[in-house]
Amino acid sequence: MDKEVNIDGLNVSYCDEGEGKVLLLFHGWGANKEAFTPIIKRMSKTMRVVALDFPGFGGSDEPKAVWDIEKYAEFANKFIDELNLGGAVWLAHSFGGRCVIKLYGMVKEKPEKIVLVDSAGIKPRRKAGYYVKVYSYKAGKKLLSLPLINKTGLYEKLVKNAGSSDYKNLSDVMRGTMSKVVNEDLRGYLHEIKCPVLLIWGDKDTATPIGDAEIMNSLLPDSGIVTLEGAGHFSYLDRPAKFYAALEYFVK
Repeated sequence: MDKEVNIDGLNVSYCDEGEGKVLLLFHGWGANKEAFTPIIKRMSKTMRVVALDFPGFGGSDEPKAVWDIEKYAEFANKFIDELNLGGAVWLAHSFGGRCVIKLYGMVKEKPEKIVLVDSAGIKPRRKAGYYVKVYSYKAGKKLLSLPLINKTGLYEKLVKNAGSSDYKNLSDVMRGTMSKVVNEDLRGYLHEIKCPVLLIWGDKDTATPIGDAEIMNSLLPDSGIVTLEGAGHFSYLDRPAKFYAALEYFVK
């Protein structure tokens, strides 16, 4: 069920499904909570699943000025406080992983566990414009290929506020924001994350390559990697059976 909350003057859209232990989802750049539709449908049968639209994406307002990862993490911290979601299990994909890495040190009640799926956080070699194409359109195509999802308007929702595949079509605020978040290297924060972390990665990921997972795994105090063979940046869509086997074992 889609809901809305106002945080610091920004209307923020989120969904809240199921009951029990909380699974909090953080989407990637150019996507929104719709990108997690398969995860929400499955995991909400046994857990309470909350997925937000970051400001600037989906049904949430755009930030009023250029944000960096610190701002997104501060926003997520306020969202967690507002909905009383402390102690949840966090699952973050791509850009969402950047937010989670910064967020961990801010929250009063730490997450029980963290799942990073093809996470960003290690400074990439490519230019920012590349990531709009990867994060927006590849996610849309993957979701639309899934027979169990209601496809009506889904693609439009997914790429709303991401503009198009072209970096220049982003607003000035989101263009500036993307430049800031993509260029920050967060490996120095990983040693602070004390809870168990599961890294789920596609071995064919070209946006955040498997080498990034190996770097993260070497720096996190309590972590392990599950590699999904033949999967790309949206590994949870490419290899759903293996993804859910790993996720459900780790969470439960």
